[in-house]
Amino acid sequence: MPRVKTAKEEPEQQSANPYLPVSTKITSFKRESSDCFMIRIDFKTKHDPGQFVQLTLPGIGEAPISIASYSQEFMDLNIREVGNVTKALSKMKKGDTLFVRGPYGKGYPMDKLFGKELIVIGGGSGVAPLKGILSYVDKHKNNFGEVSLYFGFRTPEDILFKDEMRQWRNKYNLNLSVDKNPNKARISCDVCFITNLIEKAKLNPENKIVFICGPPMMMNITISILKNKGFKEEQIYVSTERLMQCALGICGHCMIHGKYTCLDGPVFRYDEIGQYTND
Repeated sequence: MPRVKTAKEEPEQQSANPYLPVSTKITSFKRESSDCFMIRIDFKTKHDPGQFVQLTLPGIGEAPISIASYSQEFMDLNIREVGNVTKALSKMKKGDTLFVRGPYGKGYPMDKLFGKELIVIGGGSGVAPLKGILSYVDKHKNNFGEVSLYFGFRTPEDILFKDEMRQWRNKYNLNLSVDKNPNKARISCDVCFITNLIEKAKLNPENKIVFICGPPMMMNITISILKNKGFKEEQIYVSTERLMQCALGICGHCMIHGKYTCLDGPVFRYDEIGQYTND
C-alpha cells in the first residue's frame, strides 16, 4: 500500500506527485440501492469525466473508484459493495476521513466532441461514470446537440440516482428499463433488457457520438446492435473495468489487448481497443 501523505505534508490536495494519497473528508453519504452508495468527498482537483481515483483505508486496503461528477470543488463517488474495502467504506459517514490519490487514466474527450449529438448508454453501476458526462454537458449546454439517455437496471429497487433521473427526464431524452419487476412496483419505464431498448430505438448515426458503460456482455451486444444500425466504431466510446491495483502501469493487472486500462483508459474509443471481452 502506498505511503499515506498527511495534510501537513501536503496542504494542497493536488500535488506534483499524484501517486501519494492525501486525506480528505466525506461531506455526504447517500444509499442509492441495496448494494450501492454515493459519497461526496472534499477533494478539489481538475479532472475529466470518466477518470478514476484510488481510495485508501489504512489497514484495510485500496480500491479504484470511478468519478461520478464533474466539479473542481468536490468529487462524487458511487461505490458498489463487492470487497473488503468497499464494504468498509459503506460503514463510513459524513465527517469521516479517508485517503485518495489520483485522478488517473484517460476520460471522455468532451472538448473534442463539441457540436455532436450524444447517446449515453449505461447498465447498472456502469451508469455512475456516465453521470460525469451529464454534469459536463450541463456546464457546456450550448456546445452539444440533442442528448439521449438509455439506462438499464436489474429491478426498480436497483435504479441509481433516482433524484437525478427526475431532472434528466426534463432535460434530456431519457429512456429507462429494468430487467424485471418482481415486486410489481409502479414504474414509468420498460421492463426489458437495456439491449432490447437499444434494438427498438430509432437511432440515426449521423453526427452522433455514443458513450457506453456496463457489464461486458451488455456492452458487446449493444455495440453489435449499433453497428447494425450504421454506427462506426470511431463513433463509440466504451468505459472499461479492470482490477487496477497500482494505477501507474506497473502491475499489469489491467491490460486489455496490450493497453493499460489505468493509463490508456479506462475510456477507449472502440476502434482503438477492438472487441471488449471479460478475459
